[in-house]
Amino acid sequence: MPQFKAPIRDFKFLLHEYLNVSQYAHVDGFADSGDELMTPVLEAAGQMCEEVLFPLNQVGDKVGLKYDNTDASRPPRVIMPDGFKEAYKLYVDSGWPSFTCATEYGGQGLPDVLNMPLMEMVCSANLSFGLTPGLSHGAYNAIKLHASDALKSKYLPKMVTGHWSGVMCLTEPQAGTDLGLIRTKAESMPDGSYAISGTKIFISSGEHELTENIIHLVLARLPGAPAGIKGISLFLVPKIMVNDDGSLGEHNKLICAGIEHKMGLTASPTCMMQYDGAKGWLVGEPHKGMRAMFTMMNAARLYVGVQGLGIGEVAYQNALAYAKERLQSRALTGAKEPSKPADPIIVHPDVRRMLLAMRAFTEGARALALEMALKIDLAHRHPDPAVREESDDFVQLLTPVVKSYLTDGGFETANLAVQVFGGYGFIKEYGVEQYVRDVRVTMIYEGTNGIQALDLVGRKLPHAAGKYLRAFFHPLGQFIEKHKDNPQMAEFIKPLAKNFEYLQQATMWLAANGMKNPDDAGGGAVEYQKMFALVALAYSWARQAEIALGKTACDEKEFYEAKLSTARFFMQKILPQTTSLLQSIVAGSKSMMQAVI
Repeated sequence: MPQFKAPIRDFKFLLHEYLNVSQYAHVDGFADSGDELMTPVLEAAGQMCEEVLFPLNQVGDKVGLKYDNTDASRPPRVIMPDGFKEAYKLYVDSGWPSFTCATEYGGQGLPDVLNMPLMEMVCSANLSFGLTPGLSHGAYNAIKLHASDALKSKYLPKMVTGHWSGVMCLTEPQAGTDLGLIRTKAESMPDGSYAISGTKIFISSGEHELTENIIHLVLARLPGAPAGIKGISLFLVPKIMVNDDGSLGEHNKLICAGIEHKMGLTASPTCMMQYDGAKGWLVGEPHKGMRAMFTMMNAARLYVGVQGLGIGEVAYQNALAYAKERLQSRALTGAKEPSKPADPIIVHPDVRRMLLAMRAFTEGARALALEMALKIDLAHRHPDPAVREESDDFVQLLTPVVKSYLTDGGFETANLAVQVFGGYGFIKEYGVEQYVRDVRVTMIYEGTNGIQALDLVGRKLPHAAGKYLRAFFHPLGQFIEKHKDNPQMAEFIKPLAKNFEYLQQATMWLAANGMKNPDDAGGGAVEYQKMFALVALAYSWARQAEIALGKTACDEKEFYEAKLSTARFFMQKILPQTTSLLQSIVAGSKSMMQAVI
C-alpha cells in the first residue's frame, strides 16, 4: 500500500530560512506569518491530507465517477466516489478555501506563499480531489479583479467559503490552444444579462455534487465581435440562478452532456458542458475576455506546476521507502547487510541515482514554487511600487518555466518511482502507477508545455527589450559575484556561474536568430525552457546550500547535511544537461523543418 507523509520540515525551512517571510511583516497580510501561526497551520493541513484525503486516493481511482442521466425530471448529474463529499465538507468547515481570499468577502487575507504548502500537500494526497478547490480559487481571482462590484458582492462570499465552486470554460471541440476559433455565442438581453449558447469540452469540475452551486466563467462571442481572440468576451454563468437575497433559484439552462473516460484523474469529472441560452453576465469589458481569463490562467499555471510537484513528492516518498525495504542482490563493494539474504536495493548506484534525482527535483522545485508564490504576493501587496513591478516581472518570466518544468519533472519522477519498484511498480495495489497516469495530463492542460516554451521565447524574452529577464538575471549575477571568492561555496558557485553563462549564450542566440527565422526560436524553445529551469534550480540549490553550510553543527545536522548532499548531486549530475541543450538550440531548426516526414 502507498504512503504519504507531509513534508512539514522542508516547508518550514523554505518559509523561514530560505525565503525569510517574516521580513515582510510590513506587507499587507504578512503580519501573522511567523512560526507561531505557520507551524500549527502546516501541521493541521498535513494531518488532513494524510488522514482524510490520501486514503481516498486509490479508492477514487478504482471506483471513479458515475454519470447519471436516468431521471428525465432533472438535469444529468455526476456522482462522486464515496467519501469525497464528506472530505470536501471537512475541507470547507476547516476554512481552507478562504485562506488567502480578501477579508472584504469573508476571507482570511493571508498571503499565497503560506497557502502554497497546502496546495502541494493536497496534490500529493489526492490530486483528483484537489482540482475542484484549485480551480475555484482561480475563478475567485478572475471575478475579484475584473467583475463589477455587484457581481463580486453576489458571488464571491459563497465562493470564498467554498460552498460554491468555480470553473473556467475555454476549450471547444475545434478550439483548444487557438481560442480565437471558439463559436460559443452571447446575445444581449433586455435585463442586462446575456444568453449564452454553445458547447465546451474538457471542463474540469464542470459538474459535481461537492458544492451547492458552480460558477462557470465562459468565453463567448458577442454579435459582430472582431475575429480571433480580440473578439472574445468573458461571462459569469451560474449553474443555479442566485436570487437577489442570495438564495438559490432555478437551474440555469446548462447541462453536463457527458464526462470523459480518462487515462488518470478518474475521480475528477472532466465534462462536456452545453449552454442553451443560459443566463450570464459580462465580466470586464466586451471583447476583453482574454485579459480577464489570463488572470485565472496564470494563477492556474502555477497551480498546475504544483500538481506535478505534489505527485513528484509522494512518488519519491514511496520509492524511497521501497528501496530501503526491498532486498535484491549484494552491493557492488560487498555485502552491506550480511545477516540478510540480500542487501536492500538502496545500496545500488543506479537506484541511488534515481532517488537523488527525485529528491533534487522535488526539493528544488518546491523552493522555486514557493518563491513564485511570494513574488505574486509582493507584486500585489508590497507598498513600494518598484518592488511590485520587479516582482511581477519575475512572475511573468518564470510562470511558463514553472508550469512546464514542474509538470515534466513530476511525470519523470513518477516514472522513476515505477522503475525503483520494478515489476511491483506496474501493479495497481502498490500505488505508484496511478501517479504516472494522474500526472501525465498536467503537461497538457492549461497550455501544453510546448506552448509554455513558445510563450517564454516569443513573448517573455523580448518584452520591453529584455525587461523581464533582468528580474531573474540581475539577482543571480549578484549572488555569484557575492560568493565567487568564498571557498566553502566554490563547489556550488562555479557550476552555477558556468551554466548561467551557457543560459546567457542561448538567450543571445535565440534573440539574434529567432527574429530572422521564427522556426529557430520555435525549434529551440522547449530546450531553452528546460535549460532556464535547470539554471533556476541550480540558483535555488546554491542558496539552500549557503544556509545549510552554516547549520551542520546544529541539532538537526542530518537535515542540513542532506540539503548539501542533494545540492552537490544536482550540480554534478543534473545541471550538466545544459551543455547538450545549448548545442541543440544553436543547431537551429533546419534539420527538423526540412526533414521528410
